Parts: sequence; structure tokens; C-alpha cells
Amino acid sequence: MSILITNEEKIKTNELFYSLLHDKNDYDMATQKCIEDTVIDLIHKKTNNNHPGMLLGKIQSGKTRTFIGVTGLAFDNNYDVAIVLTKGTKALAYQTYERLKDEFNVFVEDDYLQIFDIMNLPDNLAQYELDQKLIFIVKKETNNLKRLDKALNQTYPELKNKRTLIIDDEADYASIGFKKTDREIYEINRIAGQIDLLRQTIKDSSFLQVTATPYSLYLQPDSNIELSGYTFKPIKPAFTHLVPHGSNYVGGEYYFQESQDDSSIAFHLHNPIDDDELQILKKSDRRRFKIEEALKSNRVKSLRDAVVNFLVGGIIRRKQDENRRLRKSKYSFIIHTEQRQASHQWQEVIVTAIIDQLTLASEENPLYFQRLVKDAYDRLSLSLNILGVNVPFIDDIQYLARESLQRGHVMITKVNSEKDVNELLDDTGQLKLRVPFNIFIGGQILDRGITISNLIGFYYGRNPLQYQQDTVLQHSRMFGYRPKEDLAVTRFYTTSNLYQVMGKINDFDTALRNAITNQNNNSVVFIQRDNKNNIVPCNPNKIILSKLTSLKAHKRLLPVGMQTYSKTKIRQLVNEIDDKVDYLIRDNMEKLIDLEDASNIISMINDTFDSEKGEEWDVKSFISSLEYLSKNATEDQNKVWLVVRKNRNINRIRKSSGRYEDAPDTPKGENSELRMAKELAQDIPALILLREEGDEEKGWRGSPFWWPVLVTPASTQPVVFARETIDK
Repeated sequence: MSILITNEEKIKTNELFYSLLHDKNDYDMATQKCIEDTVIDLIHKKTNNNHPGMLLGKIQSGKTRTFIGVTGLAFDNNYDVAIVLTKGTKALAYQTYERLKDEFNVFVEDDYLQIFDIMNLPDNLAQYELDQKLIFIVKKETNNLKRLDKALNQTYPELKNKRTLIIDDEADYASIGFKKTDREIYEINRIAGQIDLLRQTIKDSSFLQVTATPYSLYLQPDSNIELSGYTFKPIKPAFTHLVPHGSNYVGGEYYFQESQDDSSIAFHLHNPIDDDELQILKKSDRRRFKIEEALKSNRVKSLRDAVVNFLVGGIIRRKQDENRRLRKSKYSFIIHTEQRQASHQWQEVIVTAIIDQLTLASEENPLYFQRLVKDAYDRLSLSLNILGVNVPFIDDIQYLARESLQRGHVMITKVNSEKDVNELLDDTGQLKLRVPFNIFIGGQILDRGITISNLIGFYYGRNPLQYQQDTVLQHSRMFGYRPKEDLAVTRFYTTSNLYQVMGKINDFDTALRNAITNQNNNSVVFIQRDNKNNIVPCNPNKIILSKLTSLKAHKRLLPVGMQTYSKTKIRQLVNEIDDKVDYLIRDNMEKLIDLEDASNIISMINDTFDSEKGEEWDVKSFISSLEYLSKNATEDQNKVWLVVRKNRNINRIRKSSGRYEDAPDTPKGENSELRMAKELAQDIPALILLREEGDEEKGWRGSPFWWPVLVTPASTQPVVFARETIDK
């Protein structure tokens, strides 16, 4: 390893701790640079609670591995103590403790280092032990922090004089600026105060936050930026370094971008579920669903398909490994729809009934059983064939499915309390996979920090009235390192609305990271539309995702899944829109028009959509985006390019995938409206208006209607809009 020189300052990279960790983990160049740059900045830039250093990673992407490398390199550069603050659960604290012990075991055995859970710190450490490097794992809860305070101020006061690295893992949980619920505000603020007091107690400390969801931290208002009459308030931490991830990392890009490409295995990833099914999973109600019909009732079809897909997918993967003479893996499936324990218990009853009735059918109704397995096999083969891997014969899968059920290879585990999780952890702190096919049912306890290996099925239905981006992201246990063969049998089950919300989250997350990569943090801002029709700064810890829209260069915004009112109800309104559009274009299908006219047309179009029969369109965010982009044009402010096409008759739902059509604009061809809109939208937004015939056989209501598509200018910097829907 070479000595890294930054800002004419040197650090030691060839010493004991970092050298051994580097060799053990085989850091690639990107990870090595991230670790070394972080330590350089910790040494030479003042950090504190208000201006921390930050390691920003993705969900389950290797953040712990990276901050362990930072800790080792810090020890080689005159740091003596590391305090690792973890989320306030025993499970995560135990997982962190075991991980640190494993990574630093050589140093512990050779008496270079001592590692303690703060609650198990002895009161009689010898000077020999105190002279070693020390790591304390401390949960972010009052008793742990009090115990640490006692160690620093009473039991071992000399520790206050040692150079200390404070690492706040999962930093947006119970940390500065983050509030979860009203009930927890007092406790969280108290913990934040204790952390700040800790930093003040230690004479020489550096403060490093580690997170994948920095929204309540990174963008807290700090100083104003004036832009075309609008005021924005971004913030920069003392420094930020992105945690690199390997090529086999699977995150939002795979789930929400690649999944739109029909040549990718991700195309078959998302399986929509109905809101009605989620209601059935809340509690028992025999008027709606009878448990004895679990294997055949359409009321739980998506859940049943998910369970069978999981079983068949796991069997396919194990058979592939067997054919290649590899060790057969065990697989996991998560059901996460509710916080209430009573709902978890009811879901356990349903899934158990599905498995039991499936097992019985394998013996007493083999034709029906074989059909269910064959259907799952065919669904999974769609992506397996795209990947181009060997697909085992259906007869083998039928036999193995029957054998797996009859021999008890499927385990259903309800995980809804900390006690449950602690009892289920393996030696590394991960949920233990005890049988070949493990189904976990739970709520919040299955999110942030808990690692579940070989996850090939995720049934997600957390559907609150308001979504918060950090919360939803942390539920994404399906992110992480996955082999391609596992991805080919992986399926994600959620409602179309939730899928769209999570896609928005990914857009926002990507915009933030791109801005940091480009070292232009000011290009990512939170802007909120208030009741006075102005755009003002908003507090990131209050942003509601369901009303949030991210913008970037040449992005398309459009309603998806909407349905019109009947022809008789909207005939006159559609005629009025026709007349207004014809007047504006005057036989020129591409025209520069006033923003006011564009906004009025959008409002009229929205009045033709029936939110009770289709997905609701967030028209206010659409208009807010249009106004923002038009008002901030360099020239021709308050103007919009209008691109009009008529005589369209597209299906409402794609026949190939069963998904809502989301691409009514033709992307290619001489007369392509999308190509034309992108050419026009350099500094001014373009609004595509498509007049659809709306035939009933195409899934509509038999009435013509207009479908709007907003194309952002090429000059658009990444921004996030959130109109005001926040409780005061």
C-alpha cells in the first residue's frame, strides 16, 4: 500500500491494524480510498454533532466493513479508543459486537486490543488492559449511555484524555435532528443530548456518522441559497465519503430501473398485490376469507403464489447447486405488512394453512398440487431463461416439492419482539436459517441492521397514510449482495402504489448520491410547496414521500394507473380541452406556450380522472414541478414547450406483464414525441399531451381523454419537491 497524500498531509497506511485488515478483507481500490480519505478528514477537519463526518452507504452494502477499516487505520494514526454507537436493540448491538470480535480477533488474542459491550465492561480493568487500544459497543439508549458516562467520569477517568473516534452507526436513528413519533421525541432528544455530552467529555474526539438514509441529517437547514426568487437551505457535513459497493450489489437500480427492461431478469421481479388482500391479512374475518380455503381462495392469491414461488424457487436453486456439486443453500422469505403483533399471528395462521393444505394436496390431490408447482415453475422460468442458466426438469421439481413439504423442510417463524430476534440469531448476529425454506413474518423488528441471508422473496405491504423515505428504505431487506442465479428466482410482492413510492425513493436517493459524487451538494435541495403557492425550504425529517417528486435532467413525469370518468360525464370537459389545445397549437404540433395555459390544461385533465376507479394522480406535485422548472429557466421564464399528438389508443394495462402502462409516449421514430420533447427541453420544460381514444376493450371507460407527460429540461439539477401535507 502506498502512503496517501491529501492536502499535503500524510497518514500511516502500512502499520499493524490497517495492514492486517486490508489483507484479511482484500479491500479494492475504491474501498481503500474511501477508508483512507475518511481518516485523513477525521484527523484534519474538526467534526462535532452539528458538523459530523459522514460515511454514506447503501442498504446492506458494506458500511460496517468500511467503518471497521476506518477504525483500524485510525488506531494506526494515534487514536486510542473507538466508541461504536448502535441502534438501541440487543440484536444489532450483538451483531456489531460479534462482527468486531471476528474482524479484530488477531489483535485481541495478541493483547493489542480489548473489545467490550459497555454493559459488560468490568470495573477492575488493569493498567495493562487500559494501555491497549479499546473499542466500546454502546446501544443508543439511556442506560448504555449512562454506563459509558460512568466509565469515563468515575471508573476510568484517564479514558477522557485518550484520542477517541466516536462512530454513530445507523446515525439517523435516535440521533441529532431525527424524530420518529411524538411518544419518542423526549427520549430521542435525551439520547442526542447524552451523545453530545459524551463528545464534550472527551478532550480529543472525532465524530463519524454512518448511514444509508441521511435525509434527517445531511440536509438539515443551515445557510440560505437564493435562486430565481426562491430560498433553499441545504447543509454540508464536515465531509462526506460514499461507501463503494461491489458489482454484485443489488439495490434500487435493479428493483426500479432494470425492472422496466423486458430483456432483464429484473423485468419479472415485481408481482403486484391488491389492497384488498392486505386488508384480509390484518385480522380474521370469515365474512371475507375462510381459512380452510387458503389454498384456493382468490382473496389471498398473491400470498399463496408468493409462498409457492418461494418454495419452487428455492428448490430450483438447491437442485442447481446439487447438479454442480456445490453445497446447497438455505433460503429465506419475508412477510412484512403490519406492525401489530395480532396481525403477525393471523398471518402466521394463514401461511401455516397454505403450507399444510399444500402438503395435504401433494398426497390427496396430486393433479392440483402439480398444477400449482408447474405454474410457479413457469413463472420463474421466464427470468431463468433470460439469465441463460440450466433449469432443472419440472418432474424433478415436482418430486422435490412434495418431498420438502412432507419432510418438514419449510419453517414459519413469527418475529415481532426483540426477545424473538435474539433467540433466532446465529453466531454472526444474523437471523439463523434452520431449514431449507424459512418464512419470517414480522414488522419493524425486521428492518434496519438485521441481516437475513439468501432472501429470494419479499412480501411487503406497509401502507401508511404518509410515507417517510428513510423508514421505507430501511424496510428494504431485499437489498444487498445477491448472486445472479438467486436473483432469477427472486420475487418482490407489493401494491402498485407502494412500488411507485419506492421508485420515487430510489430516484431521490440516486440524485443525492450523484450530487455528492459530483462534489456539488448544493444541487440537491428539499423544497416544499406551501398553501400560499410558493416554494420554500422544508425540514427533511418531515418530508412525506407520497407527496414527494424528484427531478433530474430529461426525467419524465406522468400519471400512471389512472382511470377516466364515464363518457357522458366528461364529454363536455374533453371537448373544452380539445378546443383549448387546438387554439394554442394552431396546426403547429410543437409550440412555446405560457405556463399559465399549461397549468390550466393540466388541472382540466385531472378533472377527467376518477380516483375511485383508478390510481390517484398527484396533480399538485405535477403542476409544482412544471412551475418550478419554468420559473427557473435562464431565458423565456414562465414558458413551456407544448408537444401534441392525437389519435392514440393504447392499452391501460400491458398484456405482457399485467402492469399499468407507463410509456404512452413513443420514444423512437421520425415523429416521436418523446424525442422531439427532449430536443426542445434544453432549458425550458416540455409538456407532451397525447389524445387517447380510451376504448373499453383497451381497459378504459369508452371516452377520449388527454394523457400528459412532463419532460424536464436537460439543464435540470437534481432537486426534490414536497408540497405541504405535514401536520402542524
